[in-house]
Amino acid sequence: MPNGVDRPSLTSPLRVVQTIASLRRGGGGPSRTVTALCRELGRLGIQVELISQFVTGSAADNYLLPPADLVTTTLVSAYRLPLVGKSWSRSFRAVLHKRCEHEQSRLIHDNGLWLPTNHSAAVVARKLGIPLIISTHGMLEPWALNHRAWKKQLAWRFYQQCDLRTARVLHATAPHEAESLRRHGLRQPIAVIPNGVELPELTETAQVSRSGQIAVDVASARRTALFLGRIHPVKGLLALVDAWGIVRPAGWRMVIAGPDEGGHRAVVEARLSANGLTEQFTFVGPIDGPEKAALYRSAALFVLPTFSENFGVVVAEALAHGLPVITTHGAPWADLPVHDCGWWIPIGVAPLAEALRAAMALSDTDRADMGARGLAYVRRYDWAAIAEDMAAVYRWVLGRGERPDCVRMD
Repeated sequence: MPNGVDRPSLTSPLRVVQTIASLRRGGGGPSRTVTALCRELGRLGIQVELISQFVTGSAADNYLLPPADLVTTTLVSAYRLPLVGKSWSRSFRAVLHKRCEHEQSRLIHDNGLWLPTNHSAAVVARKLGIPLIISTHGMLEPWALNHRAWKKQLAWRFYQQCDLRTARVLHATAPHEAESLRRHGLRQPIAVIPNGVELPELTETAQVSRSGQIAVDVASARRTALFLGRIHPVKGLLALVDAWGIVRPAGWRMVIAGPDEGGHRAVVEARLSANGLTEQFTFVGPIDGPEKAALYRSAALFVLPTFSENFGVVVAEALAHGLPVITTHGAPWADLPVHDCGWWIPIGVAPLAEALRAAMALSDTDRADMGARGLAYVRRYDWAAIAEDMAAVYRWVLGRGERPDCVRMD
């Protein structure tokens, strides 16, 4: 290998460096899924180092970190760039290079696209001759590409296309994402491995309060629909407002949980006011941990009217809490109607209104039965099994095992 990095023997421990721009709570699904995957890889005996950024001045408890006894986490100081809403670190690449060079890391697994940290991971991997795996997290899907398209077109031309082509393996969380990667001319192997879900303990209590905003009432839960995620245009909340206005379900309320991004909450609230629906919608802000579990348990229905998701972790979480789900073809959940645990609908106001009407017309017992079927179905997304698949990909890349079934060559 170049730069004096020796290749460890085939019997040495498997070492992996995972990189991601941010582990901030509320920063989207990848911060949560990467943390969980690293934890489970550590439990398999893989030596995992997770390298990310820490924005100067932010609170430590705003970040999701895996257990220190399973994963070594390195947070590199970064600065928030107000004009673009992203963080930047002048030392991320140097830290990553040093950790990979001196720890003789066998491979780098980078998460996401477009950001300086992603380009740094590709540059370091090339310089040190280390295999690179890239998880694209849906960032080449049509909606994602069209959002701030001119910036991505420049990045694609100057570095992103080259970085993707140098990856040894690409990781997609669903077959449709793998197909999207092929449409962009990427021909290397693709590992199709879904994200996992944290299955709740049956002993979890639902009686958790958050400044008086969440207090589970059994009667009201029977008539509560929930959205949980970033308040962002991609999530389709304006379509939800319009569909709700068509149905105007008597006795139902809609709870919106998640962080506001780019002031989109104000846009949603203005649409609510224009439709006379303000009293039927409640915003509870960012939420996590036991309070999030309580929020799921306080609902009878989960709605994700998204334009684009590479996986949709919140769908899996909702199913794991026994909720029937309505989501769109923008998320890879075609199995919902197959297993009779939800609705998978075309993107748009009219299909969403029809699904809301159908879900709310069911009896409480029928909705609970759908939720029970969803819980049985979602158990296949256990993180331990998913980590086994990813570890098999690592071993194959490093010549320590056969190509696993999850890897597509076509």
